[in-house]
Amino acid sequence: MITKEHRFSGQAGLRFVYRRGHSVRGPLFSIKCVHNPRRSSYRAAVVISRKVHKSAVVRNKVRRRLYETIGRLEADISGPYDIVINVYQASAADEPFESLERQLRKQLKDAGALAKRVTN
Repeated sequence: MITKEHRFSGQAGLRFVYRRGHSVRGPLFSIKCVHNPRRSSYRAAVVISRKVHKSAVVRNKVRRRLYETIGRLEADISGPYDIVINVYQASAADEPFESLERQLRKQLKDAGALAKRVTN
């Protein structure tokens, strides 16, 4: 899970990301992110519509799993980015955790929000 410091509060921040963010689309969700020099660390939000799945239980499960994945990638996020994950496939609830992490890592790298790993 990510801490409260790394979550969005209110709609103004989300509007900023939707207006100015760079979008990277994948098979289960899309990521919109923008560099925000006004902040000292990243912020993240997971948005999943009722159209994706009617059950709030399933939507919250997907949300919790993605927040957990972001928490695991926290050390690799390269700076103060605002990141919004828009889920558009209900199958994200049944996707294996490793697959979600792999997809999120790839999309964040494509968006430029993930630092490149140094391998020896």
